[in-house]
Amino acid sequence: MFDLEQWSRTHLDRVERALDRWVTAEIPSGLNHGAPAQLVDAMRYAVLDGGKRLRPLLVLAAYEALAESPANAEDGAALRAACAVELIHAYSLVHDDMPCMDNDVLRRGKPTVHVRFGQASALLAGDALQALAFELLTPQNDTVAPALQARMCGLLARAAGSAGMAGGQAIDLASVGKPLSECQLRQMHQLKTGALLQGSVMMGAACGEPSAQVVTALKTFGAALGLAFQVVDDILDVTADSSTLGKTAGKDASNDKPTYVSLLGLQASRDYAQSLLREALDALDASGLTHAHALRALADMVVNRSC
Repeated sequence: MFDLEQWSRTHLDRVERALDRWVTAEIPSGLNHGAPAQLVDAMRYAVLDGGKRLRPLLVLAAYEALAESPANAEDGAALRAACAVELIHAYSLVHDDMPCMDNDVLRRGKPTVHVRFGQASALLAGDALQALAFELLTPQNDTVAPALQARMCGLLARAAGSAGMAGGQAIDLASVGKPLSECQLRQMHQLKTGALLQGSVMMGAACGEPSAQVVTALKTFGAALGLAFQVVDDILDVTADSSTLGKTAGKDASNDKPTYVSLLGLQASRDYAQSLLREALDALDASGLTHAHALRALADMVVNRSC
């Protein structure tokens, strides 16, 4: 039996320590100057001590699924990728919460960054977190091979850019108050949420030596998992309270945003999430990977979570 709680605790500790070390006034490249203290404070507030860290866990789980004997080096490629994808996620939340976007005041159980530090500082903190993500993937020493640096930067840029997370958010903002078909809603969520989750899986796999069969299977796994995450998010928005979620519950309905619950209904949305879980697990079966226990457990946790 795979113990997800124990596995997660071990890896979350590594990720937290690495983020604490890298999100500082000291530039990771070793240059002899630092970042302004107020900016660093906002960056650390945005990324430390909160969140599920699902994306870094997916990076590390995918890497372990391929690696014969996964390295535990504090600055290994997989750990850098795990932290980089979390920085991108954190920056996206900082910007999404701002008044010009979703105008939310609660995130991870505490005031959002723009509420705590002001809008200008929040905007800059998000920008800086995005830049730091790519800096982590391109260390000045020989920690990460140049070819792997390029692959991971490409994967992360595509997942976060106009054909990924940012594009999905643009569709989301343009869809307020408008009816969407299931196909349109799926496309929006696949970009806004799914692309970065799938990208996390593929970045972890890139740190190993995946075959074409494994790459195809993990892409399918990541796509199904990414969509399932958002379907469940839509469900929780109407079934959980703000204290449980750590963010404002019922926000989608109050903002007249299209969701799976508003389109399909609550029970049909739950059934769809379970079908996506089966699709994800079937893809892992097709991969032929024998050490994918963590990926399986994370997929189950995503779909059957309560917050």
